[in-house]
Amino acid sequence: MMLEVKNLAVILEKPTHRKLVSDVSFTLKEDQCLGILGESGSGKSLTCNAINGLLGEHFAISGEAIFEGEDLFSMPQKQRRQMRGEKISMIMQSPMTAFNPLFTIGNQAVETIKQHSAMSSKDATELFCDVLTRVNLKSVQSLLKKYPHELSGGMLQRIMVALALVLKPKLIIADEPTTAIDYISQREVIKELQFVREQFGTSLIFVSHDLSLVSHIADNVMVMNQGKIVEYGDTKQVFTNPQSEHTRYLVDTRMALINRFKSVMESA
Repeated sequence: MMLEVKNLAVILEKPTHRKLVSDVSFTLKEDQCLGILGESGSGKSLTCNAINGLLGEHFAISGEAIFEGEDLFSMPQKQRRQMRGEKISMIMQSPMTAFNPLFTIGNQAVETIKQHSAMSSKDATELFCDVLTRVNLKSVQSLLKKYPHELSGGMLQRIMVALALVLKPKLIIADEPTTAIDYISQREVIKELQFVREQFGTSLIFVSHDLSLVSHIADNVMVMNQGKIVEYGDTKQVFTNPQSEHTRYLVDTRMALINRFKSVMESA
C-alpha cells in the first residue's frame, strides 16, 4: 500500500477551537488515482495539506498517514521537508501565484531541483528540459527563459506538472490544478496527468469540485462535505449509483447543468 490515512482530524486551535476535518480514512495503492470531490469548504484541500505537512502552527493534526510504512505525522520536520519534492510532490491551485515573478521559469525550476538533489545547475537544466519534452511541451529552451507573466495560466500549470514529476516522486497531490485555467487548458492538464500515470507509474491524489474531471482520471473517489467523508468507493459506481444524499445532489446538479447546456445549444 502506497498511502494509508487513518482517522485524520484537523483542528484550528486559534482564534477558536474548531474541528475542520473529522475521521478521514482512505487508502491509495501504487499507480492508482484517488479523486477527492467536494464543494468549497468541504475539507478536501485541508486534508491534502495536512498529509503534505503544509498547515500552519495554528492547526492541530491527529490520526495517521502511513506512507511506505512510515507515519508522516510523527516524522521529524527535516525528514518531512526532504520527502516533499523527492517522494511526494504537490501541484497547487493557482499557477500564477506559485511562481516568483522576478525570476525566469528555468531559474526557479533549477533551484527547486538543486534543493532536493546534489545536481549541478547544468544537470538540473538538462533533466528539466527532458521532462518538459516528455510531457509534450514544445520549444523547451525558450520556455526556460520566460518569466511567469509571459506565459498563460494553462502553460504555467503544465510546467508545474513537469516540475512535480522531475524527481520521480511516488505520489503527486494535485490540489484543484484546473480551477484557475480555461476549459482547453484543463483538458491538457488532465491529459498530462494521465500520461504521467501511464509512463511513470506515479500514484495521484486529484482534488476537484468538478465531477467530469474526476470521472475522467480517478479510479476511486472520496466525496467530502463539511469536513467529513460522505461517500467513498469505485468512481463509476459512486457516480452511477450514489448512496449519500450529498453525492446525489452533486450528480443531479451536474446533470441539470449538462441538460441545460444541451437545451440552449439545440435552440440556438
